Amino acid sequence: MTTLINTDLVLLDADLGTDTTSVIRHLAELVAKTGRAAEVEGLFADALAREQKTATGVPGGIAIPHCRSAAVLEPTLAMARLSPTVDFGAKDGPADIVFFIAAPAGADNAHLKLLSKLARSLIKKDFTAALRAAKTPAEIVALVDGALADNPQPAATATAAAPVRSGESSVGGPGVVGHRGAGGVPNAGEVGQTSAPKRLVAVTACPTGIAHTYMAADSLVLAAQEAGVDLQVETQGSGAVTPLDPAVIAAADAVIFAVDVDVRGKERFAGKPVVNSPVKRGIDEPAKMIQEALAAADDPHAHRVPHFGAEETAEHNAEASSEHLGTKIKKVLLTGVSYMIPFVAGGGLLIALGFLLAGYSIALGTTADDILGNNTLLNLPDGNLALYLGAVAFKIGGLSMGFLVPALAGYIAFGIADRPGIAPGFTAGAVAVFMDAGFLGGLVGGILAGLAAYWIGSWKVPRWLRGLMPVVIIPLLGSIIASGAMLLFLGGPIAALTNGLNHWLTGMSGASAVVLGIILGLMMCFDLGGPVNKVAYAFAVAGLGAGTAVDQAPWQIMATVMATGMVPPLAMALATVIDKKRFSLAERENGKAAWLLGASFISEGAIPFAAADPLRVIPSMMLGGAVTGAMTMAFHVTSQAPHGGIFVFFAIGNVGMFILSILVGTVIGGFSVVALKRWAVRKPVDTVAPQQLVAQNS
Repeated sequence: MTTLINTDLVLLDADLGTDTTSVIRHLAELVAKTGRAAEVEGLFADALAREQKTATGVPGGIAIPHCRSAAVLEPTLAMARLSPTVDFGAKDGPADIVFFIAAPAGADNAHLKLLSKLARSLIKKDFTAALRAAKTPAEIVALVDGALADNPQPAATATAAAPVRSGESSVGGPGVVGHRGAGGVPNAGEVGQTSAPKRLVAVTACPTGIAHTYMAADSLVLAAQEAGVDLQVETQGSGAVTPLDPAVIAAADAVIFAVDVDVRGKERFAGKPVVNSPVKRGIDEPAKMIQEALAAADDPHAHRVPHFGAEETAEHNAEASSEHLGTKIKKVLLTGVSYMIPFVAGGGLLIALGFLLAGYSIALGTTADDILGNNTLLNLPDGNLALYLGAVAFKIGGLSMGFLVPALAGYIAFGIADRPGIAPGFTAGAVAVFMDAGFLGGLVGGILAGLAAYWIGSWKVPRWLRGLMPVVIIPLLGSIIASGAMLLFLGGPIAALTNGLNHWLTGMSGASAVVLGIILGLMMCFDLGGPVNKVAYAFAVAGLGAGTAVDQAPWQIMATVMATGMVPPLAMALATVIDKKRFSLAERENGKAAWLLGASFISEGAIPFAAADPLRVIPSMMLGGAVTGAMTMAFHVTSQAPHGGIFVFFAIGNVGMFILSILVGTVIGGFSVVALKRWAVRKPVDTVAPQQLVAQNS
């Protein structure tokens, strides 16, 4: 018998609330109560974050909220049969059976295989019917143990004789799921078939890699069985991955990617007609995906996996038409910013540490270089260890910050053309630095490099030349095109624009600086982590490296952006305390988490509130953010760290006014939203009767 579940972890016909947040919290509390998690809040936050990425409801009235969490002490299953049912986002309606899968952050492969095996069993109708018919928790445990037995019937096979393919363990672990199609059609490489059906391959993957990955694989296999199609699936889950046989891929007529993350080794499928969808669609609509793949196999104009792993620029059919140019550009730019931030974060904090140890004089002239060139740990400058270590930290931080523009350009190009774009992008970024074109130069250079790499990668070349394309031809020609354009035509004008912008910002003081603070505050609070918020943040981060002890304007902008970004979640957390009855139970739970999110500078902590009531929440947050932005600029607050909120206090100049500015904005935002909820006419937010709500909170 497995130790994953016991009778204490089973709730039958339980009322766990009317929304997913309430159900997940109850199950997290159950796991902690049985001693399998160190704390409730950490497990609840991790599970809720996973749920917000992709709904975990699947067809058949089932939900499988799951997560990996440092709070989990041992792999655990908690099960609840709900009454009333709760909507977990499945297309066919709410769920009455919920399995909560809690895995430790470092769960071993054996336990991950068992957890994935359970997820696969949930697509079997006889298994779910038995769960609904069970009278006692002991019966539930017995059913689960049976599903996790060492030698169960495979979840999906073509016939009784059709085996699970190589790599598929006896407990449903990661590997390759195979299906021969009607009549036991042989795999690639086998002969003697006179009228072979279409052959498909698929890859399934989800962010957690525990449940959806394997459920999507089995659902696709079952749909292929019904359609008489030969399908092989590679599950890229949390455990070891057994890749599809190259011969199987070569013989395939089309490929299905049911994934929420990047496909590992996508270049293996280059040239194949492809159907792209989120992993959950592989569970909800496997038959449609099979039919779309079959249609793509017969369509000479179908979207194909680009050669050499280049990133797809459009989704297939409906997905392609629904993604606008602005959305594509935003995704590419945010890819570059997301990869750039670690360089800035580490570098900025090290520079701040250098100032803390050695003082601002370490940044003057060549002071740091002189100290490091003339001294060692055995020959300290005037016996001052702090000065030497400060020079070390400052220098490392400066070198890290030097990668800001090349990393931005390199990973913008990566977002357009995948790996072949990285080298041309980094080179174009280095050219932008050489020409003093700065952040804007990095943006332009990265886009040029990505487009050039993608275009070159689309060339039809002889088979013998294909191996050289990603490692020689694309980097060479892409660098010549993008960097040549920067040096010959674009770098000079962009540098002039950048220098003019920097001089304008440096010269801002008094009332004009306050106006800039207000604008930045409004941008940070307008869409709470969306494109406008990210533009303001990227603007601040890009200029951070230009700050010095003499010119602190870039540091002031960074402090303003960070402070105003902290206001929305803190203000909403405060609002849920000021007037609880104006918020639903789920919102009050979100409010508890928003305190920490706000303190950590995670603006997205206010998104659940804004989504539920945008016309009252967003203006209130913008008001609070504008006040905070004006105050931080007026009081010359600085930040040498691009992230971290209050936890990087040592990198913040005038930290007292930093905290005061945030508190003032939080109070204004919190009371404003409460006032609007009280005096502006709207429908009640709670669907639960007042008496019922009191009973739940008592």
